[in-house]
Amino acid sequence: MRTPFIAGNWKMHMNRAEAGALAQAMKNELAGVPHKLMVAPPFTALETVGAVLQGSNILLGAQNMAPATSGAHTGEISPLMLKDLGVSVVILGHSERRHSYGESDALINQKVHLALQEGLEVILCVGETLEEREANRVDEVVETQMREGLKGITADQLDKVTIAYEPVWAIGTGKTATPDDADAVHKTIRDFVATLYGADEAGKMVIQYGGSVKPDNVKGLMGRDNIDGALVGGASLKTETFVPIAQFDR
Repeated sequence: MRTPFIAGNWKMHMNRAEAGALAQAMKNELAGVPHKLMVAPPFTALETVGAVLQGSNILLGAQNMAPATSGAHTGEISPLMLKDLGVSVVILGHSERRHSYGESDALINQKVHLALQEGLEVILCVGETLEEREANRVDEVVETQMREGLKGITADQLDKVTIAYEPVWAIGTGKTATPDDADAVHKTIRDFVATLYGADEAGKMVIQYGGSVKPDNVKGLMGRDNIDGALVGGASLKTETFVPIAQFDR
């Protein structure tokens, strides 16, 4: 049985005071929720939010990390620095990192290896652009990102990896893949994990959906066989939208 995993990606929003207040409200309102929960504030708010969430049922996540533990990497944050702040999960390969900042599959794979080596859990993001979808290349794109992103990762490391399917055309646009469309791609991902690691590992793999998840569509998405959670962007910035998503089964 796969445990639902609801994660909030706060992206480049909120100062420390705002982030701390939101974290406190979520800590209060989500106490007792049995699902796996995580929020990923901007780097500048990690220490503040981590202090608020300490001892709660909400994990502290980071939105990215460097492919090195230390050294001359101006502007980067290492996994050791993240762990020092209490981070336990890192989002890697987000479409905004791939498409706005040019991160390659090879670089993302390097980060995945380092994160797992340092004891962090990984949310590995995959997904197609609108042009790729219209060209009927969804499966090809997603499978390539999976193959390259997980290259060299062993089956015994997979329990620390979550896959997030995020169609690029649905992120921040208000558009959402229908539950059936999303589930079809999630099944493609699960089947591809089976080809790489076997049916047992594929059956255990938690696969989130990301792309304009809201309180009014989360039940339909989470009701599908292969959708195990959500990577939530804009709706994670307010308790009135994130809490109902995290409590989707109430």
